[in-house]
Amino acid sequence: MKFVVIADSHGQHHNLTFPKGDAIVHAGDISRHGEENEILDFLSWFSKLDFKYKIFIAGNHDFFFERTTQEEIEKVIPKNVTYLRDNGITIENIKIWGSPITPWFFNWAFNRHRGDPIARHWHLIPSDIDLLITHGPVFCKLDRTKDGKNVGCKDLLATVRKIKPKVHVCGHIHEGYGQINTSMTKFINASVLDENYILKNQPITFDL
Repeated sequence: MKFVVIADSHGQHHNLTFPKGDAIVHAGDISRHGEENEILDFLSWFSKLDFKYKIFIAGNHDFFFERTTQEEIEKVIPKNVTYLRDNGITIENIKIWGSPITPWFFNWAFNRHRGDPIARHWHLIPSDIDLLITHGPVFCKLDRTKDGKNVGCKDLLATVRKIKPKVHVCGHIHEGYGQINTSMTKFINASVLDENYILKNQPITFDL
């Protein structure tokens, strides 16, 4: 199955173009300010994309998904779109898990303090996941800011090393766009905007 992955479109989704694939994945920050009108516009656009499977998670800008009840969220998610929030799905025998959580930074959505408050989310991830989608990167993998600091999550790194997903897709750190192959896991930062919020990077594809 061919996956096409993006992250951090921040409301600029209408300007994106995609290669052909079976599944489209958005790893969070679909909006700039997390307002409902932004979310609804994205969902309408996302639901019409020419992919068999459409999967997304929220990011730290997407306040709507943190402030709104699950019942209300379910009302706005199109039937052909899958929204993951610390849960998973299986499609064509591929096990996928998604989480919007990122280490605490100011007072953004889905922030958790490092250590136990964030680790408890990673402990929910099953051991047999093929594709892990989190908004933020692991520590020292595609997480370096323009200031040269590695800001990824050490607790998430420990979990990834333990469960060994085939692919880990993230975004959040726009400057970290790219991919790294290791013997256990392919790491992808799919941020399509650069650090100045300019649409610069292409969607990334892989097969599972």
